Order: sequence, then structure tokens, then C-alpha cells
Amino acid sequence: MTVKSKILLQLKKADGYISGEQLSSALGVTRSAVWKNIKALKADGYEIDSVRNRGYRLLSIPDLLNKDEIMNNTKTGLVGKRLVVLDSVDSTNEEIKRLAAKGEESGTIVAAERQTAGKGRFGRVWTSENGGLYFTLLLRPELPPNDISSITLAAGYAVCLAVREYTGLEAMIKWPNDIIIGSKKICGILTEMAAQSDRIDYVAIGIGININHESFPDEIVHKATSLFLETGSKLDRNKFFSIVIECLDRVLEKFLVSLSTEDIKLFKKMCATLDRRVTIRKNGADISGIASDITTSGELIVTKEDGEKITVNSGEVTVQGIY
Repeated sequence: MTVKSKILLQLKKADGYISGEQLSSALGVTRSAVWKNIKALKADGYEIDSVRNRGYRLLSIPDLLNKDEIMNNTKTGLVGKRLVVLDSVDSTNEEIKRLAAKGEESGTIVAAERQTAGKGRFGRVWTSENGGLYFTLLLRPELPPNDISSITLAAGYAVCLAVREYTGLEAMIKWPNDIIIGSKKICGILTEMAAQSDRIDYVAIGIGININHESFPDEIVHKATSLFLETGSKLDRNKFFSIVIECLDRVLEKFLVSLSTEDIKLFKKMCATLDRRVTIRKNGADISGIASDITTSGELIVTKEDGEKITVNSGEVTVQGIY
């Protein structure tokens, strides 16, 4: 942990003012180092009151991702072994792919305050303004490509668990890659893979969550929401990110071995697509019916009106009553 992060931790713990002498003694640094790091914290947006003969007091915390704060509050194994936090990037998926090409280790996460070229499925633009949580997880699973097809669903399940744990909101999964609250989307997941015929080089799981957004562009306002709009309160993105990482770690660790029958039951219970009328657009044709089941490999089973069951593993999905 950096000296700046240690000082921030001391300021958060202090009941009122804490003197420069106390900070210097507690951290084993000079008074000059304390002053320089206080100045750096102010430059980062932290509002700190300074009073002669009393010391420093933390007044407010900016809504910024803080790598040290996130990792100090996160208990994890594989997911988040290394965390990179950027102010801005074209796309966290693209940055992870660049790192993967250089040999980056499995479990690394790249997060950004803002993406200038965020993307969703089918090449759609993902609006990535300040206040959201945009990150990509790199995994190098020792599995054949066919065994990784449901990893997007596993990641969605983990995000649902995190949202429910932190906010109490009934987050649900819209197959295959959206998280919704009610009939509006709060999260999209884009999974990309580089693989040989018999093995996976890496998987990049990109996740974008609308957290403290107060409004959305007119073209998506009817189908997008944020955790702030749903709860009426601003969320601490660092604390929430810690919970998301822990839930991903817990779920994906089991996924890479085998999800239990109970996990699959819970996942299906959180899937808003099941038992609804759906239309799948695939290869220029529409398939309509009732979404009746999800296989252990993440495929959607659609039962047509004539009773025929169709297995769908990709495609554009319209769910009646959502969006």
C-alpha cells in the first residue's frame, strides 16, 4: 500500500482531526511526506480540512475508483489477482486483449472510469460515462473451447448476487448477457475468446454496470436504469466493486470445475427469460416460442407452439414484457 493510501486510511479511521505528527509517527514517514501526500489527495478530489495545531480532517470522498481501497477490502483467490485502474481507455476488453498478447496472467482485471469506444454484443456502442463500473476480467482456463460457452451466464449470475447483496434489489438475468431490474437494463456483459482448435488462449469477460448515473440519452432512457435511480442513493463504487470481484471469484472458481445442481437451480430462478414468450432472430430468421429451460452449457431451450424444442446458443433475443 502506498503512503498516500495509508494516510487516506488513517483519515477515514480518525474521529475528527488527526495531526501531521500523529500521521508521521503512525506511518513512519516524515512530516514533509505527510504534507506532500495530503496535497496529492486533495488533487485527486478528496476534500480535506487543514487547521493549524489541530491537523487534518477528511470532509468528503470523490466518486473515483481507488485501486488500493478496492483491493484492501477484497478477499479473493483467482479473480482480481492484479487490478489496473485507468482514467480513460478505448475499451477495457481491448486493453485486456493487448495485455493478454504480452503474456498477462489469469485473474487480471482492467477497470476504467470512462471508455471512449465501449462496445456491446453485435458491435453496438456501450455508453460509458462517468459514474459507472466498466471492467474486463482476463482468464486463461485449461479447458477446451466448447466447455466455456456458458461463462457469460456464470458471470451474470455473479453480478446478480453482488447487486442483491449490496442493494437488496431483485436483479435478474436476461439471457444471455444482460442484467435487469424490473424491465430495465443495468448491466451488459461481453465475452470474447482467443482459442486454438483444442485449447483456449484466454477469455476476456467485459462487464459494464450502470451505478451512479442520474440520466440516460433519449434513445435508451426507456430501457436503461442505474442502481442510483433504483435505490435513490449514491453508491460507494469501490465497496460495490469489491463485492462484485468476490462474487465473480466465488462463482467462476466453481464454474471452472463444475457448478453444482443447486447453483444451476439458483441461476434459473434468477433468469427473467424463462417461462416467457421469446423471439430469437438468428441467421435472418425468427424463432418464436416459450423459453422453457437452460442447459448446463448455457443454451436456451425454446418450445415452439407445435411442441418442438429448439436449442439456441446465440442470436438476438426479444423477451415479451422486457424493454
